[in-house]
Amino acid sequence: MADTAREARVEEIRKMIADNGVDFLRLQFTDIYGTLKNISIPVSQYDKVVKNQIMFDGSSIEGFVRIEESDMYLYPDLDTFAILPWHPQQGRVARIICDVYNADKEPFCGDPRYILKKVLAEAAEMGFAMNVGPECEFFLFHTDEEGKPTTKTHDDAAYFDLGPIDLGENARRDMCLSLEQLGFEIEASHHECAPGQHEIDFKYTSALHAADNILTFKLVVKVIAQQHGLYATFMPKPVFGQAGSGMHINMSLSHNGENAFYDESKTFGLSETALHFIAGLVKHAKGMTLITNPSVNSYKRLVPGYEAPVYIAWSAKNRSPLIRIPSARGAGTRTELRNPDPSANPYLVLAVALAAGLDGIKNKLTPPEPKDSNIFMMTEEERKAAGIDSLPTTLLEAIAEFKKDPLIRETLGEHIYSRYLMGKEHEWSEYNKQVHQWEIDEYLSKV
Repeated sequence: MADTAREARVEEIRKMIADNGVDFLRLQFTDIYGTLKNISIPVSQYDKVVKNQIMFDGSSIEGFVRIEESDMYLYPDLDTFAILPWHPQQGRVARIICDVYNADKEPFCGDPRYILKKVLAEAAEMGFAMNVGPECEFFLFHTDEEGKPTTKTHDDAAYFDLGPIDLGENARRDMCLSLEQLGFEIEASHHECAPGQHEIDFKYTSALHAADNILTFKLVVKVIAQQHGLYATFMPKPVFGQAGSGMHINMSLSHNGENAFYDESKTFGLSETALHFIAGLVKHAKGMTLITNPSVNSYKRLVPGYEAPVYIAWSAKNRSPLIRIPSARGAGTRTELRNPDPSANPYLVLAVALAAGLDGIKNKLTPPEPKDSNIFMMTEEERKAAGIDSLPTTLLEAIAEFKKDPLIRETLGEHIYSRYLMGKEHEWSEYNKQVHQWEIDEYLSKV
């Protein structure tokens, strides 16, 4: 933002703060796993905020820095200023999403938002801008007498059902209204296929804004659910035997304001750029999975039988492959990456997906032939004959594939790569040490 425009924006926000009775500012950022953090300050400190003088202890944030190098600064992105709609008219609260900087005033290499901005800059050098439309699913559950979440659902509804069967309809409506007050353009909301499962779709936007929106969306959903006496979770697979929650990512590139994925003269209306991008996603699908599906639980969702993608293929005609090309053409031409789940860090998901696609474009990679039949109905021999590979089936397999892909390491940078990997290896180790209820049920009375 140019100095003159920034000064005008600073004053515009100052006026909004005064006119709307805002008393507190939340300066938001994320750790490497995508957990939203914030520092809350009174509006009397606004001038320090806009002068990038708000400091925090980076050693207290997961995956940031050691205690001896802990002083870090928050640089506000003034375009993200928004007044949170659920606070009272008096003592209102606003938020600003921030970039993290080192004490030497250089961008912090462990800031996930910085990683995405770095890959977007590379795309811009190639003449491309990225647009993203996310589809985030979530569950609404009851809480117990202590207010802790359960996995007891509040309804028995299914896909597209409505009230009175869909008992989450009121909560979902209030979520949509709050999101609209925060500037979201809501395109649709509906009950998903599992009991207690929901989806709210909002319009595509630029990639950085989309990642910011995903974090804001998750915060809004959790706050409004709590107000309705419910608990919202973005856990990928909270209930055995039911569908899990995904975060499908619809992506397109534009060049000189035109959709770079569309060419009406080509098969499926897909340009060479689109095919190269798809090829890059296919090439790096396994290496990306530790980012797109970051938890032990993520791989309980990625199993056959629940419409979650398992097989590395693409299609313009069906939803069983990893990559789907929706039917819209022209400005709406896009790729849909179907394996990410909403527990993932959206900045890192978009960064590695874009880097993979750009790798395909730079090296003019050719994708495999599209698979138009239902891959879930194919036998293992048929899939093997068709050259269809599979995503990792456990966090351990994802860790191994992550280590094999140099592009992912280069994209994330050594700081995030090493700390993220260390954290996930520890997570797998801790999981393996636990005695799970299934083991008790299966073995206790048999041996």
